[in-house]
Amino acid sequence: MFGCECFYRKKMDPLLPSDPETFSLPAPLPQWPPGKGFASGRINLGELEVVKISRFKLIWTSNLEGTKKGVTFYKPVGIPDGFCSLGHYCQSNDRPLRGFVLVAREMPSESNAADFSTCVTSPALREPLDYTLVWKSNDGGEGSLEGCGFFWLPQPPEGYNSVGHLVTNSSKKPKLDKVRCVRADLTDRCENYRVMHSEFSFRVWSTRPSHRGMLGRGVSVGTFSCESRPGRESPNSCLRNLDPSLHGMPNWDQIHTLINHYGPTVFFHPEEIYLPSSVSWFFENGALLFRKGDLVGEPIDVNGSNLPSGGCNDGEFWIDLPSGDWRKTIKLGNVASAKLYVHVKPALGGTFTDIAMWIFCPFNGSATLKIGIANIALNKIGQHVCDWEHITLRICNFTGELWSIYFSQHSGGTWVNAYDLENIQGNKAIVYSSKNGHASFPHPGTYIQGSAKLGVGIRNDCASSNFYVDSSTQYELAAAEYLGDGVIAEPGWLQFMRKWGPTIVYDSRTELDKVVRVLPVMLRSSVKNIFDKLPVELYGEDGPTGPKEKNNWVGDERG
Repeated sequence: MFGCECFYRKKMDPLLPSDPETFSLPAPLPQWPPGKGFASGRINLGELEVVKISRFKLIWTSNLEGTKKGVTFYKPVGIPDGFCSLGHYCQSNDRPLRGFVLVAREMPSESNAADFSTCVTSPALREPLDYTLVWKSNDGGEGSLEGCGFFWLPQPPEGYNSVGHLVTNSSKKPKLDKVRCVRADLTDRCENYRVMHSEFSFRVWSTRPSHRGMLGRGVSVGTFSCESRPGRESPNSCLRNLDPSLHGMPNWDQIHTLINHYGPTVFFHPEEIYLPSSVSWFFENGALLFRKGDLVGEPIDVNGSNLPSGGCNDGEFWIDLPSGDWRKTIKLGNVASAKLYVHVKPALGGTFTDIAMWIFCPFNGSATLKIGIANIALNKIGQHVCDWEHITLRICNFTGELWSIYFSQHSGGTWVNAYDLENIQGNKAIVYSSKNGHASFPHPGTYIQGSAKLGVGIRNDCASSNFYVDSSTQYELAAAEYLGDGVIAEPGWLQFMRKWGPTIVYDSRTELDKVVRVLPVMLRSSVKNIFDKLPVELYGEDGPTGPKEKNNWVGDERG
């Protein structure tokens, strides 16, 4: 291990206040329309009521001397009367303090209190029986333990699970009433997510529910996991939302207020040729439905009502552009008609709301390959008829705050925290759509899909321009299943589960192999390995499936 002399002690670090300020959005939140539990500060999970705490007191930091690397551990403060702590909070030192932990109290509803009393005799929350010392920052030497960190795992009673660790700067065990364990049936499986800190065999992880997505009921507590032995299985659980009404989700009016307040502006590159359009414009201007075996396509109704609905992507049908000169015109899109199609769904057990915003382009252009200072425009690689891309706004249902935005990028994507976003006005972020490929990024610049270190890969060029779509006004609410059947009339085209574009196979590897052969010998192997890792869609012309056929329609975002 290592001794605490490797780290700043709390009293030695003037940059970390004992009562730190939390991150705030650039502009005040609006007055939310009246509703049920959204932005009320508390969420009912069935037998538990939880509150989000974002005020903390510093306990111990692992900041390495002379750097900002490391993590700091906090305990929640300002816990409301009657609520109990479930564990402590941890975050990296190189970013603004913005996080939360949940505190809970037992609160069976009046309607089913009798059922609980007859079926469940155990309380929802109980104190641990003891604590296990997982790790301490002093390696057991004879040096002073003053200012060192001690990590404790609560030992739950039988039938209960712990959902967080405690940290102290003293070797004395915490009192048993400092934390609560949760009855097992009110918890869900949790998994280690990202390594926040690693020293020798000791690791600190952020955690997340294993069951996520629109149907997942796992609730993130905001606590961390730590281990002194290798292994990815978290010793803690997360909470489970057993309230079928999803008490904290926004209603119809609140959804529109959220979009009006947070809707990003999507900027396309100033040299972009293939701009977005509305789906109805695409259908009105000549898009055709083809059936396997038929050489002539069928015009598509403006609402897509004559598209086959349901089923799966079986290759029996696809959408294509018309032939002739008009085909070239439709490829260019029509940004004046463009809008974002919105899917609203529960996230993290209904304690957050995901607002997925889908944008449609009639055509995706070919890629540009970067090798060092050389840029090579590829002939066909990357191009295909129709392109569906999306961003997802994650909203905290306790307060209505924007928490993060997911930027989809070809076959993957990344979450970006609110404090790392670029805003155009108030709390509205900017999204940069890459030239030709329409992948989404939070800032302007050139992003390399491949090896940024070697400077080899597919270019994603992003910049602001006069081509943009303001999603706070140019949007259509396409789906929000949790509101109930019939509340939102989903457009007919959303039920089309086949390809939006034909499949054309060509030998794109020949084009890439020609590039490899003209490179210096010492670069060929590295560049070839990078090409092998590029997404499959770059090696043939293949239209995408629509939003509802994507796995993140129901599931969580990738990355």
